[in-house]
Formats: sequence, structure tokens, C-alpha cells
Amino acid sequence: MSSVAEKLQRKTARPSGTKQVRLKLVYIDFWSVVKLSFLIAVALGIVTVVATFLIWLILNQTGIFNDLDQVLRDILGDQNFTIQDSFNVGQVMLFSIVVAVLNVVVGTVLGAVVAVLYNLSVRVTGGLLVGFTNN
Repeated sequence: MSSVAEKLQRKTARPSGTKQVRLKLVYIDFWSVVKLSFLIAVALGIVTVVATFLIWLILNQTGIFNDLDQVLRDILGDQNFTIQDSFNVGQVMLFSIVVAVLNVVVGTVLGAVVAVLYNLSVRVTGGLLVGFTNN
């Protein structure tokens, strides 16, 4: 009579083959794509606003605006001109927020259009073949 440990050892000694599964993606849920594209677009909008603020802050702290003011004064001859009158932090951030909101709207609509186009093209192409294995 063999013990339980010996039986378990014999069971695991057999080589296990890798299983492969091939699936076909034939439908994408429209509302899931819209929600996911909205979340990705909002995340990219937040990144856009934060990156714009950080870039403006770095340019201001390093004195790039002052150097640019001096170059433009030399070219234009206007001694009262400053670039920060046109590009202060409030105006730059407002523009960045407007761009981020537009990107959220456009990104969400593009995600919805892609989902509809994929679902329509599946009828012609048969879908996307995806393979999975367990290692």
C-alpha cells in the first residue's frame, strides 16, 4: 500500500502540457467603450492641465519669459512690451482647461465611433482572433 504523499507525488510527476485557447472577438459593448474612453480622456485632460501648469511654472522660474521679452523689445522697439501681459498663468490655464474639455468630448465620441465601426466591420471580417495560453 502506498501513502497519500506518494500518490500525490506521482500525480505531479506527469508532464503537464500547455493549453491553448483561441477566441474570436465578435462584439464590443458600445456603452462600455464609451465609459472607458471617457475615463481615459478625463485622465489625459487632467494630465494636460497639470503638464501645462508645470511647463509654465518652469519657464517662469528659469527666466525664459524675461529673455524673450528682451529679444522682442529689441526686434519691435517697444519698451513697454512684456510677454507675460499676453501669457499670464490665468490665461494659459484657461486655454489649457478649454483644450482638455474639448479633448474629453472628442475622445469620448471617437471611442464610440470606433466601437460602432468595429461592430459593423465584424460582419465582413469575422472578428479579431485572440489566442491565450496558460504557462
